[in-house]
Amino acid sequence: MSGKPLRAAFFLCGCAAFLNLYATQGILRELAAAFGVSAEHAGQGVSATTLAVAIIAPFVGTIAAPYARRTVIAGAAMVSALPALWAAHAGGFASFLAARFAVGMLMPFVFAISVSFIGECFSREEAAEVSALFVAGTTLGGFAGRFVTNACVAGLGWRHALDVVAALSLAAGAAIYAWLPRQAPMQAEARARDHVMPSRLQLFTRPSLLAAFGFGACVLASQVATFTFAGLRLAQPPYRFGTAQIGAIYAVFLLAMVVTPLAGRIARHRSPRDLAVWAAWLALAGALLTLAHGLVPILLGLALGSTAVFVEQAAANAFISQTTDAARPTAIGLYLSFYYLGGSLGSVLPVAAWRLWGWSGCVAFVIGAQALAGLLAWRFWREDARQPASLLRARALMR
Repeated sequence: MSGKPLRAAFFLCGCAAFLNLYATQGILRELAAAFGVSAEHAGQGVSATTLAVAIIAPFVGTIAAPYARRTVIAGAAMVSALPALWAAHAGGFASFLAARFAVGMLMPFVFAISVSFIGECFSREEAAEVSALFVAGTTLGGFAGRFVTNACVAGLGWRHALDVVAALSLAAGAAIYAWLPRQAPMQAEARARDHVMPSRLQLFTRPSLLAAFGFGACVLASQVATFTFAGLRLAQPPYRFGTAQIGAIYAVFLLAMVVTPLAGRIARHRSPRDLAVWAAWLALAGALLTLAHGLVPILLGLALGSTAVFVEQAAANAFISQTTDAARPTAIGLYLSFYYLGGSLGSVLPVAAWRLWGWSGCVAFVIGAQALAGLLAWRFWREDARQPASLLRARALMR
């Protein structure tokens, strides 16, 4: 398989990676009523999932190494339907959180191995573009998981709504297995490099990668904070959104499905650093727009902010992929760990600000996280990161 079918397969991998991840984010009031907890505590259903991703992600490359890429990606997507069903029919809040944690333990095998597989299937220039297409797939998956759940709540109840999402995960995994090649053809040089893998400690000594890890944490923290508390804000007067309406606000993610692939094409000619910094500015503008009281500027601000986050994610994927060579699976795993650790904090840290200052407090948190992300990319990501790490080492030896 090559060309457009293979690109479509990686787009579907992105969908599968995010389909289950945030499915409970828009039904916090239903979860709170079912389990007898506050809506803020119900948000821990998202935190539990992202925390599990943060814990398991650094080890995904090692665990998955003996197996075919296609088997790992498709298998994780299909098996995730089981803990999703568990969460749908949990008898208590602790059981629900445990199920959501189990979902999170499987998702890195879809995300990290897909990004690594892209690097093996395509040239550096093509990989940046396909990575952006993969991130566009995560946009659709994140939207579909939230939207389908909320849309089904009225007719089916939240438990059967999550059953539907579990069925979609199973179907996506089966399609991925059918569409992806078993393994990408690797050149002899690439195989040789795979035997000399830098340790995790060595990766932590590279300031640019450390900055990328921190960048990812800030980016997802801002995203999770925005959409966890935006739903609570719009449920209050004067908006009084119902569950289905709150689910519909995630349609703003669809803008990123158009913008992110375009950003991937730009990434073929500009550095990931440029892309990340400009996206951070866009996120700041979006956050400030949501302070308005009119529904239109709020939705526009949410659209700009979410689009910026997905472009930032594409930029980070490209940066890490271009600077790690054989260490790519390990580096992506570590990046995911920080990324989702930031996501876990994004639904917890703003709680105090939400209670004290409402939406303004959440926006202050988002602005701080995005400003730090932009600063890390601007300060530590270098223009020469556009070149493969092996080429940079060769140039260094020639000096």
